[in-house]
Amino acid sequence: MKKKIYISLLDYNGKKNTLECLRSLDKIDIAETQTSILVIDNASKDPILEEELQTKNIPTKLITNKENLGFAGGHNVGMKYAFENNADYILLLNNDTEVDPKFMTELLKVAEADSNIAAVGSKIYFAKGHEFHKSRYKESELGRIFWYAGGLTDWDNVYGVHRGVDEVDAGQYNKDEETDFASGCSILLRVGTLKEVGLFDDRYFLYYEDGDLQERIKRAGYKIYYAPKSVIWHINAASSGGSGSPLQDYYISRNRMLFGFLYAPIKTKFALLRESLRIMINGRDWQKKGVRDFYLKKFGKGSF
Repeated sequence: MKKKIYISLLDYNGKKNTLECLRSLDKIDIAETQTSILVIDNASKDPILEEELQTKNIPTKLITNKENLGFAGGHNVGMKYAFENNADYILLLNNDTEVDPKFMTELLKVAEADSNIAAVGSKIYFAKGHEFHKSRYKESELGRIFWYAGGLTDWDNVYGVHRGVDEVDAGQYNKDEETDFASGCSILLRVGTLKEVGLFDDRYFLYYEDGDLQERIKRAGYKIYYAPKSVIWHINAASSGGSGSPLQDYYISRNRMLFGFLYAPIKTKFALLRESLRIMINGRDWQKKGVRDFYLKKFGKGSF
């Protein structure tokens, strides 16, 4: 029986990226699947219109939110739709990506190999020309620089570390294997498991929500896998203003505290307390606001 899959593509003021991503998705292999795309507009200033969804090979539905629900709330809309329409899997994909034609079927192969695998992530390269250190590489290497090749959770510092980041792909991460986390940039989720452990926690709004969900998946006894034959290219932080932006300062500072106090070891929680005091004294403005809102339990969109 064909597996029913919904691809959830979230747009917030990124119409150009989203339409380019849709053109890429329209070329994917959907053999042996019943695949549909959900484009979820998160109250963009220049929203995508129905007539702009020109996919030819895959049914595509536009869902328009009345307000910006963030990454967590926006994709929750897609996941709930998948639940209501009897999906087997939902595939979350960043709109600032280009995909290999077999990226979805390769994710599905890994998931279907073991019913205990609840989430599978792609191998992710920097989109050509968007590498952190472009001058470091030969022209022939651009487009093969890792952004993600498996994930490691640094519980001492409460950060997710991307394995292989900035390395040239020479086949060093070509094994299907269990990983601490898959990147929410491209992750296939088993709907049956989501019904058991729940959706994204809306408190996060943006950042760490995917880590939180995957911690719940693992603590329920399921596995997270990395599928290197599933390949995509990513324009890093295209929708968030780039690394170190006020948006990142705010949500990462606040949500790192939330995630850490939920899941980190006791010694790390004490370290987070000390660090939060240092941030309140010497941090950047939006870092201070993020830490303050954590203590005030001001979650969701918060003060940003």
